[in-house]
Amino acid sequence: MPPKSVPLPAKPSKPYFFYGHRKPSQNRPVVYGGLFSNRQVLKPPQSPLPPSPPFDLRKWDPHHLSQNPSPPPIPTPHQHSKLSPIARFIIDAFRKSQYTWGPSVVFELNKLRRVTASLVAEVLKVQDDPILASKFFHWAGKQKGFKHNFASYNALAYCLNRNGRFRVADQLPELMDSQGKPPTEKQFEILIRMHADKNRGQRVYYVYQKMKNFGIKPRVFLYNRIMDALVKTGYLDLALSVYEDFRGDGLAEESITFMILIKGLCKAGKVDEMLEVLGRMREMFCKPDVFAYTAMIKILVSKGNLDGCLRVWEEMRRDGVEPDIMAYVTLVAGLCKGGRVQRGYELFKEMKKKGILIERVTYGVLIEGFVKDGKLGSACGLLKDLIDSGYRADLGIYNPLIEGMCDVKLIDRAYKLFQVTVQEGLEPGFATVKPMLLAFAEMRRMSDFCKLLEQMQKLGFSVNDDLSKFFSFVVEKGERTIMAVRVFNELKVKGYGSVLIYNILMGALHKTGKVKQALSLFQEMKDLNFEPDSSTYSNAIICYVEDENIKDACICHNKIIEMSCVPSIDAYYSLTNGLCKIGEIDAAMMLVRDCLGNVTNGPMEFKYALTVLHACKSGAEKVMEVLDEMMQEGLPPDNIICSAIISGMCKYRTIEEARKVFANLRTRKLLTEANVIVYDELLIEYMEKKAADLVLSGLKFFGLESKLKAKGSTLLSR
Repeated sequence: MPPKSVPLPAKPSKPYFFYGHRKPSQNRPVVYGGLFSNRQVLKPPQSPLPPSPPFDLRKWDPHHLSQNPSPPPIPTPHQHSKLSPIARFIIDAFRKSQYTWGPSVVFELNKLRRVTASLVAEVLKVQDDPILASKFFHWAGKQKGFKHNFASYNALAYCLNRNGRFRVADQLPELMDSQGKPPTEKQFEILIRMHADKNRGQRVYYVYQKMKNFGIKPRVFLYNRIMDALVKTGYLDLALSVYEDFRGDGLAEESITFMILIKGLCKAGKVDEMLEVLGRMREMFCKPDVFAYTAMIKILVSKGNLDGCLRVWEEMRRDGVEPDIMAYVTLVAGLCKGGRVQRGYELFKEMKKKGILIERVTYGVLIEGFVKDGKLGSACGLLKDLIDSGYRADLGIYNPLIEGMCDVKLIDRAYKLFQVTVQEGLEPGFATVKPMLLAFAEMRRMSDFCKLLEQMQKLGFSVNDDLSKFFSFVVEKGERTIMAVRVFNELKVKGYGSVLIYNILMGALHKTGKVKQALSLFQEMKDLNFEPDSSTYSNAIICYVEDENIKDACICHNKIIEMSCVPSIDAYYSLTNGLCKIGEIDAAMMLVRDCLGNVTNGPMEFKYALTVLHACKSGAEKVMEVLDEMMQEGLPPDNIICSAIISGMCKYRTIEEARKVFANLRTRKLLTEANVIVYDELLIEYMEKKAADLVLSGLKFFGLESKLKAKGSTLLSR
């Protein structure tokens, strides 16, 4: 028997002096780091940057950024740790030139003896500058004996797409064809996948059409990818046209092909067409499973197509597919939210009969549906069934029940349920107590109302904040505004009240036309030593203007300015309109400029008022063009616009041109004869006032005030 050969111990690999551990190949080594090649980037000590000068708008150059674009991000060292030495050399050449293509880069690259297509792909994989990558790709293609391969073309496509140049990447098939390397299905698949991942459905279809022009037929997998991308981005018609091409190529559908089309048709609400595809799916022996049917139901529920859901449910029964708990829950929830709670309850009983474990969420959806349907008894029966099943009800179940009981004036039962939520430690919120507060207020049970507020305070509620929410909810319906004021009158005696509540009630009273009552609340607020805020003063401005008390409205405006705040847009508009009515046109135009300078989106009337002022420099024809544009936007000229015409024409042109504009508006029936007369009087009065101001300015300029005063003139005392 020959002796067994003893295996020699493996010879430890010694690191090569220059390259370190390596695996030799035919052309160059693959480097994992050695004495010289395992370089580290040493960061020089950073000196503190000098403080930047303060920004000066007058010296700002809008073209500065376009002339001095920021350099592309410098790749971090770990991105280059696995590159070959030659690839590192190329990246270093880019870095030395600050990632800008030029003679210096070409000079460094010309030092290379040989450039391979795999090396080009290696460099492009880590390149984040699409322009530099394209230049390098073009330079490599011009080298003697060089030809790009699929890897380099693919790497360029990935680089361009990664940096937002996907339209350029779509032109690569033509480039490949012109360079004698016709594209294959793989290149188009890469482009389609890139567009699909970014939800660019139209670009997917564009690449697909280009693929057909090159005479390349996609495989089933790629067809599915194209149709899925088109369906997800909402281009169902294009997906169906692709499906026609799919069938025209004689390919056999897979189950996923049918499901893509079925989901798209469900989203579009085309149930009949979806059932046709489902029938075709059965003919191909690709019967959908319960997960597929659940997905269809889920899509139809999200679109509110309950009839389609029930038809899909019948098809599932027809195929003998047993629905699981997810299918039941999805359909029951959709039926209850869509107002078909009785049909949902039938499915619920079917679940119980089959012994399926029913979740608390399903109980909650059914209870909420019964409450909305006015079937409070059925809802309470489900609550008892829920507790008997060992579940503990949450606020999502108690809140609809409390609200339903309050709607039918069973407030005492609702209050008992509220006590149950407190005892079970569910931490009820404002949504729980809101219907009870409303019911107590409507039934004038203010003692119970205050008792509930005291309990809320003990439970840690922020009572004043919740009362503000309550009054906001109450005044949403204008007919309940008087009730809200009555409730507040009783609450403020007990010490409940805040500035926010006053603001809510003032705004509601103004909307219902009770301006005097709103102003009395404003006065009462000041008498009780509440500090009005900008919203309070803004509401007061609107009410004072409607009460034709412009002086007090201006006082409120000044109070807001003293608080370093900004009036509301409605307050700006109302005060400006009021000033225009009494002929204070200069003050009104100043408010227009102030509003547009302080708010992000001012009224269109204000914007057109300034446009009209500027157009007055060019004459009546230009003003009429601006007014025509306003009419096209659905904004007829109002008091503010007419005041802007008076101000602009008196400042830049003549009274005759202003009258010409008003006559044109009268001819077009945009102004009545009475309005034209009123504006003509304002025009004359405003021009006389401006002329008087010029005379006074001249007298003051030439120092004639003393002579006039000596003669007893009172002209300068204005």
